[in-house]
Amino acid sequence: MLRAGQAEFLPFDDKHFVTLGNVVSTWLASGMSHSVRSREPQPPIADYGFLSDCHSAALVDREGSIDWWCVPRFDSPSVLGRLLDPEAGHWALRPLEDFASERQYVGDTLVLRTVFQSESGEVAVTDALALEHGARGHDIGLRSPHVLLRRVEGLAGAVQMSTELTPRMEYGRTEPYLSPVDGGVQARGGPVRLTCTSPIGLSCADRAVRAAFSVAAGETVEMKLSYAPSFPPAAAPTAAGEPSIEDTLAAWESWSSQHTSYNGAFPDEVRRSSLILQGLTYQPSGAILAAATTSLPETVGGELNFDYRYAWLRDLSLTIRSLWLAACPHEPSRLFEWLALSAGHLGDELVQIMYGVEGERDLAERVLEHLAGYRGSSPVRVGNEAWEQQQLDVFGEVLDAAHLLHHKLGKFEPATQEMLVALANRAASAWGEPDAGMWEARDKQRQYVSSKVMCWVALDRAVSLAPHLGDESAFGDWRKARDEVRAAVLEQAWSAKAGAYTGAFGSDDLDASVLLLPVVGFLSASDERMRSTIEAVERELGEGGLVRRWPSDESGFIICTYWLVECLALAGQHDRARDWFHRATHHANDLGLLSEEANPKTGELLGNYPQAFSHVGLINAAWRLGQAAAAAERQQP
Repeated sequence: MLRAGQAEFLPFDDKHFVTLGNVVSTWLASGMSHSVRSREPQPPIADYGFLSDCHSAALVDREGSIDWWCVPRFDSPSVLGRLLDPEAGHWALRPLEDFASERQYVGDTLVLRTVFQSESGEVAVTDALALEHGARGHDIGLRSPHVLLRRVEGLAGAVQMSTELTPRMEYGRTEPYLSPVDGGVQARGGPVRLTCTSPIGLSCADRAVRAAFSVAAGETVEMKLSYAPSFPPAAAPTAAGEPSIEDTLAAWESWSSQHTSYNGAFPDEVRRSSLILQGLTYQPSGAILAAATTSLPETVGGELNFDYRYAWLRDLSLTIRSLWLAACPHEPSRLFEWLALSAGHLGDELVQIMYGVEGERDLAERVLEHLAGYRGSSPVRVGNEAWEQQQLDVFGEVLDAAHLLHHKLGKFEPATQEMLVALANRAASAWGEPDAGMWEARDKQRQYVSSKVMCWVALDRAVSLAPHLGDESAFGDWRKARDEVRAAVLEQAWSAKAGAYTGAFGSDDLDASVLLLPVVGFLSASDERMRSTIEAVERELGEGGLVRRWPSDESGFIICTYWLVECLALAGQHDRARDWFHRATHHANDLGLLSEEANPKTGELLGNYPQAFSHVGLINAAWRLGQAAAAAERQQP
């Protein structure tokens, strides 16, 4: 957090720009290329702030280094990739001498302001992925200029700053040619051209762009890193179209002002999470990514490292619910439109569980052998072979989403009707088959309970939606199959030994995914067996304020913890529910960002980041707590 009196962003005009006379030219002449303050190759995941232009994402650490930027799309190859390998590119901007830093987002935006304090004085660095000039409300990010903006403001004294830019295209495979251009330096390599411009003098040497300069109180330095394809060269932007921090702030604030009607519990946390979900939205299509990164590990040094820069159908209904609750009514309908177009006509082929942000189906996985991985956690993967898995839960996710939205969507288009009927029919015929489950097991298929329950959801919602699907002839078959699924789950998922519903038919092993049963309406949280299940999960899988997925899981899974919050709230255990909510949310970093998992002993964030599912879980749990509290208040005499 900034100190008192420094929380507001104060724009400066041209007369405050630092002059070239402030540049410390002797620093470059002396060859002090390693004078930048040293640091660990990869800081903790929680050290990173998240920037987005709703096309791509960048991560900047608390010491001023941008270590991740994939452009022009979230899933494009990185041009700054030090997050996954020390040699894969970065852009550092920090004081030359030792410093302490504090940071926060500027208001309800994804513009990040970091204040550096040293013996010589104090400076602020404001970082943003630019949004287009004049963009407002729902239109932000539709035409991203693909520009990283960095502003240095002198606050007190005079601070000597340094910057080092080492672009490395294609996940660090390509070292670009560096050449001077008017106002800066151009880097060209493979299909990418980056141009770094600034009023300070930039030098190209030793495969990097460097500069040092002094900033006194009241002065500013603007720096800009612009993307363009190498072929053909892009036309230079007009003066009116130059991206700016002011335009980016105005765009985010405009979006936020239209999404402030949520009045439930924990409004600050819900508002920040809704902003993060918008930042993870590929605005041209409306698809929401699972996360902004690939291959951040579930355990440091481990091999469970996967690419999450795609959109999963599993996340669909819970995400749509969270967007409604967070007062984002426009985004859910766009997300459903993206799904319908991505799925296309469904024949007898496998129903795909995930797609690229523009509806791409082939997400073939490969390993980038040349990257060391985050803190040595290899392999580094791009693509995700889970796209070829059978996961029966997706039928329920899609139909539940349609059920949530049908009043908003009005009459379903014929293609959407066809898709929903096909999914319901598939749930009716396939619910008894084994699958990979929602945790995407890669060893073998099993009779996962969560998959059966989501097939029940698909059939239950299809029965409800039947009058809106154009053909009610399958209504009886759906209702019959729904009842069969329910009976099978109640009989085969219960383990007397565990005293709980377990992860798979015939198993005694607990799995936190069964917490979904009350959340989706399959069973009441006050049902005797469900209550026993909730208590068993809390007792056996709860540790360090987090819920693990299964007993041998090393990390706590954040959304599972929020599912426990919802279950306890539904069961009337309000104090316990709020306690678990606070403990889970405490794992967010100082900017309110959550990853997929955290170490229950140390609290270290783990897994891909920021994680949409975790923020979806926070929003839904906060709303559930508010609803439960209101219901309890109404029951008081």
